[in-house]
Amino acid sequence: MASFLNFTLLAVMIRILINPLSNVLQKQITIKGQHPLFINLATYTLLAFISIFLVFDISIQSLDTEFWIYSIAGGITGALGNGFIVKALEKGELSVLGPINAYKSIVGMLFAYLLIKEVPNVWGIAGMLFIIIGSYFVLDTTEEKFSWQLFKTPAIQYRLAALILTGIQAVLDKKVIELSNLTIAFAGWSIFGAGFSFIFILFTKVSIQKEFKNIHREVLIKYFLLVITVGLMLASTNYTLSHMPVGYALALFQLSILLSVVLGHRFFNEMHLFKKLIGATIMVIGSALIILMK
Repeated sequence: MASFLNFTLLAVMIRILINPLSNVLQKQITIKGQHPLFINLATYTLLAFISIFLVFDISIQSLDTEFWIYSIAGGITGALGNGFIVKALEKGELSVLGPINAYKSIVGMLFAYLLIKEVPNVWGIAGMLFIIIGSYFVLDTTEEKFSWQLFKTPAIQYRLAALILTGIQAVLDKKVIELSNLTIAFAGWSIFGAGFSFIFILFTKVSIQKEFKNIHREVLIKYFLLVITVGLMLASTNYTLSHMPVGYALALFQLSILLSVVLGHRFFNEMHLFKKLIGATIMVIGSALIILMK
């Protein structure tokens, strides 16, 4: 029992620390001129290549139809969601977009109820309200302030689309884990994500050849670090989801929003640090209340 708790706590801590670092790397790569969709494709493709070595001896016939349905759905939502995340980071501030991610625990709870019948209690509902109140302080630091106009800006729209898609993906990933195991779930996320990322980029005017030519040594190092952080994030996320309800796990992950605010200020000189920290703290309290739903 003690070792189970230790491994779960370690997975949660890795997820909390790694996610903001991954976002920093994604934003730094976009600043260097790489297209968000190509960044998404490159990350998935490298992880898919690694995954092949993890599952090469697994029989495809041993996986039932339900597994493939959830894996394909997870691949689509994951590829789209992560693409929107990078696109949002290209256009917006990490210290604003990071805290908005706290809404994912709300999305996760709603879809967890619809798909796998996890029911939120009064603490979960109270947590939702705290997250909304805290987001007022964070979003009020933007030029548009906390208004409907703000939600018309591309960065916010991309981030909201991303958190909805990745919130749904978390529920789908948990189902894939239940139908297989952690290794297969990791490989499925990577391989299907790479496939759908490639399909999505084909429908755009992004030149894969041109993007490759723009990769120089500094960018290549950042891609290498990005693949490591995303791989660790996925592994720690899947392990946590395999041992906790989706809403509970996503709420715990929101502790990373405080780090997002600090890193946004540190790496990109984003302003209004104190007010954003107040809002992010209130949102963390909301996430803590959601944890009590367990």
